[in-house]
Amino acid sequence: MLNNTSSNNPEKIHFMLKSTPPRVTFHQDMTEEERNIMLQHITYWTDKQNQGIALIFGPVLNPSAPQGLAIIEVENEEQVPKLIAEDPAVIAELMTTEFYPMKAVIKK
Repeated sequence: MLNNTSSNNPEKIHFMLKSTPPRVTFHQDMTEEERNIMLQHITYWTDKQNQGIALIFGPVLNPSAPQGLAIIEVENEEQVPKLIAEDPAVIAELMTTEFYPMKAVIKK
């Protein structure tokens, strides 16, 4: 198993999720349908935050390469692809998401 535990919670591991929208202008020119899916996406990750899984998430407003970013805390790496696959924006193919392990240092 990866050794990327936080000093406060050694049984948990952390990952960075990077989501890429379908176009650079997505946050400016979403259709109504896309906006509704993105609201479902926000609700999904807010629920994960309330469960203690998503520590932080949100858009990164880089004008030339906008993306979504999340830092998650899970018990094992096998949980990560499932979390991503159940994201409404991924299901609707509005975003692609990749993930990377982190050596997170989290003060709680």
